[in-house]
Amino acid sequence: MSEKKIHLYVDRQERTLLLHSLVELKNQLIQQGRYTDCVDELIFKVVNAPIKRMKVEYV
Repeated sequence: MSEKKIHLYVDRQERTLLLHSLVELKNQLIQQGRYTDCVDELIFKVVNAPIKRMKVEYV
């Protein structure tokens, strides 16, 4: 059975907040002497994610 893909759409501010949070989590894991492989993969995916421009209308 194939894995289900989930797409997350975030704006510029949310992306920045997400990256800062992941880097902070990575620093905490390093201080605790734990592995950071999973967080490194997430940071890589967020940084290299394609940018898709969308028009959002507020009612």
